[in-house]
Amino acid sequence: MNASTDNFTTAPENAPAIETQNLSLWYGNFQALENIDLKIKKGMITSLIGPSGCGKSTLLRCVNRINERFDYVRINGKIHVEGQNIYAPEVELIQVRKRIGMVFQRPNPLPISIRENILFGHQIHHKNQKSSKEEKDAIVEDALKHVLLWDKVKDRLHRDAISLSLEEQQKLCIARLLPVKPSVLLMDEPCSALDPKGTEAVEELIWELRGKFTILIVTHNMAQARRASEESIFMLMGKVVEHTETGQMFVTPRHKETADYIEGRYG
Repeated sequence: MNASTDNFTTAPENAPAIETQNLSLWYGNFQALENIDLKIKKGMITSLIGPSGCGKSTLLRCVNRINERFDYVRINGKIHVEGQNIYAPEVELIQVRKRIGMVFQRPNPLPISIRENILFGHQIHHKNQKSSKEEKDAIVEDALKHVLLWDKVKDRLHRDAISLSLEEQQKLCIARLLPVKPSVLLMDEPCSALDPKGTEAVEELIWELRGKFTILIVTHNMAQARRASEESIFMLMGKVVEHTETGQMFVTPRHKETADYIEGRYG
């Protein structure tokens, strides 16, 4: 795929946003994922739950090809995002990262101003295009409004982003992804470093973004999965045990292993 191309192969309207086919991954001799087949619906919030070490974060990081940077990792199978196999030889990593944004456990704003953080990805992906100050101002305002930060920071855009609270930093990290127009947002325990008030604010933001983006979120917090996702996937020992509507999973899980985990019997 040419680096200047902005779109993946056009997928049918009803195609899954993310689809894995027989996906397996090994860290050296240890198999962390085993034959994962999933279809993640477009525009929905889907949570990945399961005990520590079950493969949740590994699966998440396969979707934007973070795992491949380690030479001891081996991956088999396919991952399609909007109909495009992101591991196909012609697909360039920069296009994957443009289409699929990632939010990590701890906020990681760049040690530059709030404004420069927002524009950082835009400038990388549009380095051959000149944007006027007015265009950049509009990009910054739009991104910060999306994450409900604009009214709080509009008068201090040139301050260091590190000066923000942890909750505001995490919202800024989400806002930083938006100018490059991703369609998928991956979130790996995005509230784990936040206090209850900050967690509530970020959960409200995630729900606000529902429908505008496909969101896949890893969480150990069962209450958070129940509050902030529409479908849930339960994983155990590198396998998908159950994938269903969140309310159904928490009220009437189909598998004993799912019920045991939700009821706190292990994990």
